[in-house]
Parts: sequence; C-alpha cells; structure tokens
Amino acid sequence: MTELRLEELSAGTIVAVNNLSLRPGQEEFLAPVSYGIAATVLDPRTTWQRVVLDGDEVVAFISANFDPESPVDLFDSVLWRINVDADDQGRGIGRFAVGALVDEARSRGLDHVNVIYEPGEGGPEAFFLRVGFAPVGETEYGEVVAAIRF
Repeated sequence: MTELRLEELSAGTIVAVNNLSLRPGQEEFLAPVSYGIAATVLDPRTTWQRVVLDGDEVVAFISANFDPESPVDLFDSVLWRINVDADDQGRGIGRFAVGALVDEARSRGLDHVNVIYEPGEGGPEAFFLRVGFAPVGETEYGEVVAAIRF
C-alpha cells in the first residue's frame, strides 16, 4: 500500500467510485453509490464527498453532510456512506477515511459525527465500532444511530 490520500469526488473519479465492488452480502446494507452521489445535487453547500486513493487507484468513497442548521438534529453532522472496495477491505482504508471525516467535522467547529445503519450479520456495525462510533439510539425503522464524539 502506498500512501493513502483524499481527493474531492470529481468527473475523473466518479466512474471508479461507481465500479467499487462489495463483498458478498454487503449489498443488502447499501443503496447504489449513485444515490449518494446525487445528494450533492440536492445541497452541494453541506455535502462532503471524497475518494480515497492508493497511488492512482480509487479504493474507497466517503460521503457526509455537515449542516448545523439542519431541521433534523441527527443530520447536522452525519456520515451517509462509506464504501471500500472489496479487494481493499481490511487494510485500514476505512479507518483512514473516517479519520479524515472527523478532522473535517472538527475544522467546521462540530463536536461529533453520527452514522445510521441497519444492524445484521455481515453489516457494517463491527467496522463502525472499531473506528470509534458508539450506539446512541435507534430510528423509528429500527436502524442503529451511532456517534463519534470529540
């Protein structure tokens, strides 16, 4: 692994993001990547979307929203999506991306990042717990709400 770096999602990286693969069973926990990318069209002021590169190769995508004025408190600082290519999972790339997300939230004067996910075997919970999220509640649909506080 060369040195990882973050870049803003761009026309030059969007095809690679759409081609990131998942491990078997992970697809049931994620909407298509194009749904997450479309969020920038809705509110590009608050959406933060980055790719993680290992050398010149896109190995991950992370999308978040930072809106202290959000009418829904949960969405004031929230990780919407993180995808690490199946072949690159387990190499610290997700931890790197979440660390960059936390740094961005801090730079905006925020003190936490939330995430919402579906519980279940093969789901993302173990990853979120490993990188520092802790459950803080549940949505009305039974999804877990977790947060990193700093």
